[in-house]
Amino acid sequence: MKFYTILILFIIFSGSIFLSGIDSADALKAKNAKSPKSFGKATSNIVCGDKLCGEIPQNVSDGGAKLLSTVSSVSVSNNDTFDLTASQITKNIDGKTLQMFGYNEQTPGPLLIVSQGDEITVNFTNNLDLPTTVHWHGLRLDSASDGVPGVSQDPVLPGETFQYSLKFPDTGIFFYHPHVKTEMQMDMGLYGNILVESKNSDNLPVDYEIPLFLDDISIVDNELQSFDPDITTHTLMGRFGNTMIANGDANLSLEFKQGDIVRFYLTNAANTRTFDFGIEQQKIKLIADDASEYERQEFVDSVIMASSERRTIDVLFEESGQYDITHSTSDKTYVLGTISVTPSLNKIDSSFYSIEQNSDIVQEIDQFRKFFSDPPDLELEFDIKTMSMDDHSMSMGVHEKEIDEIEWEDEMPKMNAMSDDENTKWIIRDMNSGKEGFDIGYQVNVGDVKKIRLYNNPESAHPMQHPIHIHGQRVLVLSEDGIPNENLAWKDSVLVPTGKTVDILVDFSNPGNWVMHCHILEHAEAGMITEITVN
Repeated sequence: MKFYTILILFIIFSGSIFLSGIDSADALKAKNAKSPKSFGKATSNIVCGDKLCGEIPQNVSDGGAKLLSTVSSVSVSNNDTFDLTASQITKNIDGKTLQMFGYNEQTPGPLLIVSQGDEITVNFTNNLDLPTTVHWHGLRLDSASDGVPGVSQDPVLPGETFQYSLKFPDTGIFFYHPHVKTEMQMDMGLYGNILVESKNSDNLPVDYEIPLFLDDISIVDNELQSFDPDITTHTLMGRFGNTMIANGDANLSLEFKQGDIVRFYLTNAANTRTFDFGIEQQKIKLIADDASEYERQEFVDSVIMASSERRTIDVLFEESGQYDITHSTSDKTYVLGTISVTPSLNKIDSSFYSIEQNSDIVQEIDQFRKFFSDPPDLELEFDIKTMSMDDHSMSMGVHEKEIDEIEWEDEMPKMNAMSDDENTKWIIRDMNSGKEGFDIGYQVNVGDVKKIRLYNNPESAHPMQHPIHIHGQRVLVLSEDGIPNENLAWKDSVLVPTGKTVDILVDFSNPGNWVMHCHILEHAEAGMITEITVN
């Protein structure tokens, strides 16, 4: 009898260990995933699917949310140095072997995990055969490390190095990418995320965190569509891709368990495409924008993100099943990946449906509310000039139908393919002085708070949306067409739909020379850029 008692206890004990192992290891699986690699205690909250995690973050404590990453993740501590190299790589996407670019031999590049308030050094090496830089998108850092040639540094030539000093005053998801021939180098794979964690990130009310890049690329004859090395093409509408990818994968597959709450850090890395991101049959809790949490959380069906915008969202998977990750327009729904939710006895956390107000953000924004009703300090208009193309035929092609606020697809592929940075010039114009581009010469002082009005002229030859990115500063979106924004967050990229007037408030806290430009990358290369000096 004693023998059988011991045997039964052994079986129960062994089974409990086995089940707990399943709980920690099977949270996320990339397609055809093997078991996660074992890296010792440091990996207790990291699940990597079938890809090598690389250096594992050391600052994620046991019992907190597990970071799920299909790319390598590197935890960089205060005053640490990180080596980053750009080079040509070979990558398989949707069954095609493509010649692309990557950081540290991968695309997306390594996910850098840092803490708010820390400072690090990045030693960058350019192993490409063309000049490049690294821009640290959304970071309020020193202007000398902003990565803009002709403004903050010279291009890094092939074989050369450059040292960047990074600061992280804000929490959230940020990203890095080139600022030389950006439309080509980003489209070929040069981008990576930075996750800036707050000091209390161990207390997140979620089970898992996963950074997710949204992108599209154009594959023609089993190769990445070619670029002209000397001129920028597709400047009319930007280069739309024909293959949707998420984290560099055309067939992304994730797996969670019933009852899991997952935090997605979304980044739109596409050259021009605006994404309307959703997960089939799932409600989305909107948590944060580019550079801060919202004043209050809210539930939405989907999230519209222009190029370079980021969002943080939480999703509770209440029911088992398979769900598509989607990008939807009025005409078509694209599948960006799939999520399998396996049955589980996990208790559903009903507190997920409560809405929190972020008092810290509200109080921080309160000191700026006195500026909300001020008249604009600067009024900018967006326009286009074409030189060798038929203005009339292009204009008629657009204005025959009702103008959409967002151009979801390339509706004039032949005209778009004919356009380049020599025959098509995109314009940022000061509506009061009439000056354009770098001639505007707008100057402010550190500590100034300025209201800037952005007007997207619907009567231009080709009106379309423009995501406007301001380097080195943070922004509040106050209103659209005079309708106040009732849920504010700090941003660095602002979507201005066709025909709309958007008022923003800029906190000029960071001295130096900074550019402001459209983040439809071909538009910026075709002149839709200006410079702001913060004295």
